[in-house]
Amino acid sequence: MAPKEPEKPPHAQGIARLTVHIPSAFRANAAGRTGLGTTPRWSTLEFKVYYVVALVALPLMAWIPISLSSSAHPNYSFYSSRLSPGWINGRLVDNSDAQYRSFRDNLSVLCKAALGYLAIKFAAKRVFSSNATNNMKLIPTNVVLSLLMIVALHGSSSIKILLIMAINYVIAKKCAGSRLAPLLTWTFNGLILFGNEVYSGYRFGAILPGLASLDDFSGIYPRWHVNFNITMLRLISFNMDYYWACKSPENVDTALTQPNEKQRVNVPHSVEDYSFMNYVAYILYPPLYIAGPIITFNDFMWQHRKPIPINIRSNVMYLVRFACCYMTMEYILHYMYVVAIKDRKAWLGDSPAEIAMIGFWNLIVVWLKLLIPWRFFRAWALLDGVDPPENMVRCMANNYSTFGFWRSWHRSYNLWIIRYIYVPLGGAKNVLVNTVLVFSFVALWHDLTFRLLAWGWLVSLFVVPELLAAYLLPASKYGKFAWYRHVCALGGVINILMMMAANLVGFVVGTDGVRFFFSQLFGTWDGIRFMVLCSSCLFVGVQLMFEYREEELRQGIVRRC
Repeated sequence: MAPKEPEKPPHAQGIARLTVHIPSAFRANAAGRTGLGTTPRWSTLEFKVYYVVALVALPLMAWIPISLSSSAHPNYSFYSSRLSPGWINGRLVDNSDAQYRSFRDNLSVLCKAALGYLAIKFAAKRVFSSNATNNMKLIPTNVVLSLLMIVALHGSSSIKILLIMAINYVIAKKCAGSRLAPLLTWTFNGLILFGNEVYSGYRFGAILPGLASLDDFSGIYPRWHVNFNITMLRLISFNMDYYWACKSPENVDTALTQPNEKQRVNVPHSVEDYSFMNYVAYILYPPLYIAGPIITFNDFMWQHRKPIPINIRSNVMYLVRFACCYMTMEYILHYMYVVAIKDRKAWLGDSPAEIAMIGFWNLIVVWLKLLIPWRFFRAWALLDGVDPPENMVRCMANNYSTFGFWRSWHRSYNLWIIRYIYVPLGGAKNVLVNTVLVFSFVALWHDLTFRLLAWGWLVSLFVVPELLAAYLLPASKYGKFAWYRHVCALGGVINILMMMAANLVGFVVGTDGVRFFFSQLFGTWDGIRFMVLCSSCLFVGVQLMFEYREEELRQGIVRRC
């Protein structure tokens, strides 16, 4: 029998619900345990000065991109062709980001699909008399809906997906607990990911001319290979979870009444539960199929065997939070045309501060364009009674640690990497080597390009200062000294600048764009003066981030990010 999880304090529950609720973040013995002191600093003179700086800096950070997006600006004509008719105050909208545009333009269709799916599942629950203690009877319904979904989405390419799934399943079942299972699983899925990129999804006509007519039935979303990297993670999850279940069948604990978040991932099921029916239901689960969040097979099956109580109020509040995020993005796209400016390099004559804000707000757009779809699909899963891990548990602008940033950014992916790559490679026994390997995989998993590989290596390089600082200046030894917090804040400023540089390379302007940014920010006296002022503001921001996390610790919330 699993030990009973400690009851969460009511005040901690309230705080978590206002931000992002992560049950495993609560620690009953963490209240008052802080790294830089336990006395709140919110009312001190030092922090009152910080508030003044924030009240001046934050409005300026918003005003600069808005002013650059004015039709009266000299560079407006260079990028105006990329703008589209909008709906807020007669403004045009910068809908030029292809990735987010595919979601934004199809949101109504996705909402209809979600409502239709949930209606069918609700009817199935009534028919099968599914109760609150077991939803296993709904697995066949999931399978039918999943197969209908991929046929509608990908048309004849559904055959390719099902064939890949079948081969992967055969590898898992034939190898079982053999050492060949991990090797063949990773090799096969790696080759498929590479082949998808090189052959653009394998057109039937290219495979065999007589099958060319099948290419005409392409479905709503014919480019199935673009989002296959998400499917690949689920294929590996099933095979590895089954491999570990076969290796340690004695670890199966069928007596768990309500497993917690970690137990759902780590405690295997009986080998009979790793069936083809459950496999298909998991791999093609409609709410999470397109973009995630990523959930492991073990977790998925535990939530069907022992459903998590999800109340209506929490779902409603989650939908409200999603709506707020969506409207924030709409405001940015209508008033800050930073994506179009970046794409057309329309920054001729802009000041260092303006160039810096173009980069910063492009990163905010990247954050939001991922957060919004992830929260939409997670909301869909929550309404279906499945609770996948939350991605992006902190705002992009509320990070000062490289490790903490990646734990919070794509959290479900980070948890997947820890379970299936980082720990099997030895984990913390060889942090630097494993970090390079992990981020190289992450880069190639996103896209087989040098730009992403450069991003992965940069991130790996940028963790070195943080590792050295933690080794040379441990909080356990120096945390009691007044100067320690300020030295840590300086380190946080350096971390933020390096993380912004790495992400600008990987996801915004590439190496050439970052080279231009750096020439403007560090190659001129105006740029250097701005960077000194910017670093001072970042120092204030890091101090506020420190205290925010201290407050969480006082309330018994430990997020490690």
